[in-house]
Amino acid sequence: MEQQFAPASSSTTVTSTTPLLPQNHPWWRRHFHMNNSLSSELSGAVGDLGTFIPIVLTLTLVSHLDLSTTLIFTALYNITTGLLFHIPMPVQPMKSIAAVAVSETPHLTTSQIATAGASTAAVLFFLGATGLMSILYRLLPLPVVRGIQLSQGLSFAFSAIKYIRYNQDFVASKATTPRAWLGLDGLVVALSSLLFLVIFTGSGDHYDRNGSDDDQPRRRNSKRLRILGSIPAALIVFLLGLVLCFIRDPSIFGDIKFGPSKIGFLSITWNDWKVGFLKGAVPQIPLSVLNSVIAVCKLSGDLFPDRELSAAKVSVSVGVMNLVGCWFGAMPVCHGAGGLAGQYRFGARSGWSV
Repeated sequence: MEQQFAPASSSTTVTSTTPLLPQNHPWWRRHFHMNNSLSSELSGAVGDLGTFIPIVLTLTLVSHLDLSTTLIFTALYNITTGLLFHIPMPVQPMKSIAAVAVSETPHLTTSQIATAGASTAAVLFFLGATGLMSILYRLLPLPVVRGIQLSQGLSFAFSAIKYIRYNQDFVASKATTPRAWLGLDGLVVALSSLLFLVIFTGSGDHYDRNGSDDDQPRRRNSKRLRILGSIPAALIVFLLGLVLCFIRDPSIFGDIKFGPSKIGFLSITWNDWKVGFLKGAVPQIPLSVLNSVIAVCKLSGDLFPDRELSAAKVSVSVGVMNLVGCWFGAMPVCHGAGGLAGQYRFGARSGWSV
């Protein structure tokens, strides 16, 4: 009998080292795990501010948008989407609504901007909750999505060139005089910053370290690439811009006030709903469907093959954010392929960065 039980005991000893069930990490470790270095994640976090800051400042100056309310709600949106999607999901202004708000005469009021965002959000929430957005996602041809991504990239590039070449009047939403070569905001500083961003990616990507000993040129090149990728370029340029801003106009220090403004419900009339829907939501809805949902989901599959986003969830996310925040006067926001690409380019690899 002892001889019969001996093999079973041996087998038990061998297999006991293999866990029968997968080990589950704590929820905080799953949600707050960084897939890149801290400096790269921080650099990627500011990768889409080139779109966010000009639009927010323009709406604040032109339509008297409450900046404090917008920043508070945008921060909450970023934290929530980072935990929900586990990728650097951008939260950006609804660009079509912003463009209409500053180009119309008279300019759209804060209440009309809010109703435009809420109307767009209601449509996207309906499409996501009913599953219709998932059907559109499957039916839309890939070349159409690539065309949207290309148009967004070109639009951002042309905007950057315009900001570099000319001084900007954000109140009038137009370029003014050509920018001087010298000075704290001159062309030399702008072009030097651009060159710095091109050379030092800050992506933190790991390059091949397993080259053979005889392949010394390849090993040296790989080391140089690792060094270039480890510098948080976008974060450095952003901080440099803040420093130059305070140096150029020291009176800003006297205008700094701590603490948010009082948050309250907007007073909205039937005319606000009419103007907001017809002038703001109608042109924004197709842009949000294509770029804020479908294009960003396709891009997430390209950048994070194991974490491709669900079109229905992203659509519901845009809907919920604005159906909550717009009532308090927060700027209408959405997700976007351009913002995701920008944050990824400069090192963001997880939801921790946003």
